[in-house]
Amino acid sequence: MAVDLGGTNFRVCSIQLHGNTTFSLTQSKVAIPRELMVAKTSKELFSFLAKQIEIFLKTHHEDHYFSHIKRRQTQGEVKEEEVFNLGFTFSFPVHQVGINKGLLMRWTKGFDIADAVGKDVCALLQAEIDALHLPVRVAALVNDTVGTLMARSYTSPGKTGTLLGAIFGTGTNGAYVEKLDKVTKLTNNKDAGDYDKSTGEMIVNTEWGSFDNSLRTLPNTPYDIELDAKSVNPGIQMFEKRISGMFLGEILRLALVSLLKDPSFPLFRDENSAQNDIHSTTQIHEGSGLWKQWGIDTSLLSICAGDSSPGYRMTRQTLDKDYGISAVSSEDAEAVREIAAAIGKRAARLAAVAIAAIVIETGRLDTSSSGTATTEKKAGVEPPRGNVDSVGKGDVPEEDVIDIGVDGSLVEFYPGFEDHVREALRDVEEIGEAGEKRIRIGIAKDGSGVGAALIALVAGRVALEAEYD
Repeated sequence: MAVDLGGTNFRVCSIQLHGNTTFSLTQSKVAIPRELMVAKTSKELFSFLAKQIEIFLKTHHEDHYFSHIKRRQTQGEVKEEEVFNLGFTFSFPVHQVGINKGLLMRWTKGFDIADAVGKDVCALLQAEIDALHLPVRVAALVNDTVGTLMARSYTSPGKTGTLLGAIFGTGTNGAYVEKLDKVTKLTNNKDAGDYDKSTGEMIVNTEWGSFDNSLRTLPNTPYDIELDAKSVNPGIQMFEKRISGMFLGEILRLALVSLLKDPSFPLFRDENSAQNDIHSTTQIHEGSGLWKQWGIDTSLLSICAGDSSPGYRMTRQTLDKDYGISAVSSEDAEAVREIAAAIGKRAARLAAVAIAAIVIETGRLDTSSSGTATTEKKAGVEPPRGNVDSVGKGDVPEEDVIDIGVDGSLVEFYPGFEDHVREALRDVEEIGEAGEKRIRIGIAKDGSGVGAALIALVAGRVALEAEYD
């Protein structure tokens, strides 16, 4: 089993692996109530999460759940084989000190529960699971990017291993496979605990959402400044605030409000209906999301990017129906579309910066390099590649492919996001057109859940073996 607390939703899923890069997935998803994201105590949030696990077991594993309850009531014991090993995908910065132990460093993505900081999030969840007497053990704590990397490693086509797992959704982050001798923070630390040295590799969770918090390099507009100042974590996650789905809609809103305050810019202002191509004066209703923080969803940017209808009819209808801006002219719809496109393109190009940094740093572009870090190559597995994978134009030998797994709403649903990423990769001097052609980007659908389940499976077996040794 796996659960995924990655942003505004909580997913519970069970996965059956078929062993041939395919799997069957059963899942449920529920929105996190806004009040629980800023609850006074961590118990409020984690008891809610445990309750969703209970509902999932009752719904999708009814026989297993009720046989466990009956056995527990009559015999007072729980057999090991009855217990689900759970992978807990927790997509927030933690100091991980064990396979199933991690201390929360800080909240991001709109969460702000002070008493959880510094505590073991696995223990918090396990305590609430135990309170409900569920046959579930939190076996592994997994960052969503590590889960995406593992899931892509399992499902990727061909024999080439996966280098990077990246999330471009509510938030953004990446995890990649690095040579162990480069992880000096670990190898030079005499107090470091035991870790497996047999592969000579280590998965590194970059937490690149916090890249350049000092803004020495990142672009910074008045809208970025205002968004950051009014966020729950000012001065932190500055890279993420320019890329991820949680923030792009708010950047668009702030830009539009700024233009509305500028008397020299006639956005949504008609002196008379004759100036509007639908002969009606544009009105912004009092309750419009345009006037509220977080009032514009990033999905509006996707709608704008994919709108090729005459007069941008889809954009105008969305502004009317969802945001209370009626009788929008085609010129105003085009203006909104252009601003949204600039925000989306900037996000994609910044995403490419992160991908390029990993590709360059690991030396994967040097075909003559030996022992380059990558997940283990898969022998004898060459399923046909579906339409969720893309590689740069031109034939590339399988051994030269640099495989990258991605997940998240932006990369999956924002039209042209990957095209902008690839354009930016070609613009990076060290990569260029030749390097970009070698990069295969594939959607690791449900990656965080599948990857977490894979890790929980292994962690559970290792723990069981250790118990009998």
